[in-house]
Amino acid sequence: MSKIKKGDDVVVIAGKDKGKRGTVLRIMKPDLVVVEGVNRLKKHQRPNPNKGDTGGIVEMDSPIQVSNIAIYNPATRKADRIGFKTVEGKGKARCFRSNGDLIDT
Repeated sequence: MSKIKKGDDVVVIAGKDKGKRGTVLRIMKPDLVVVEGVNRLKKHQRPNPNKGDTGGIVEMDSPIQVSNIAIYNPATRKADRIGFKTVEGKGKARCFRSNGDLIDT
C-alpha cells in the first residue's frame, strides 16, 4: 500500500516550491508524483494544425520526488507523516502519525 495516493492534499517540504500546497494529480513512478501548481515549467510548443493545437509557451506541472512532499493534516494545519492502522472490516488503512486520525474514511 502506497503512502501517497492520487487526490491527496500535500505540502512541499523541500525545494524551490517549499511551503506550497496542492493536490496529487498523477503518480508517475513509485518515487515521482505530479502535484497541481508545484514545480511548474514553461514549455515552448510548436503548432500542430492536424490536432488543432496553437503554438506558444505552455505552462505545465512536472514531477517531484515523493521525499520532498508530505501529506497535509487539516486538524493540525501542518505537514504530517503517514502511518498504518488495522481497522476491523477494512483491513489496513492510512492514518496521520501526529494524532492517529484515519486518512481513508
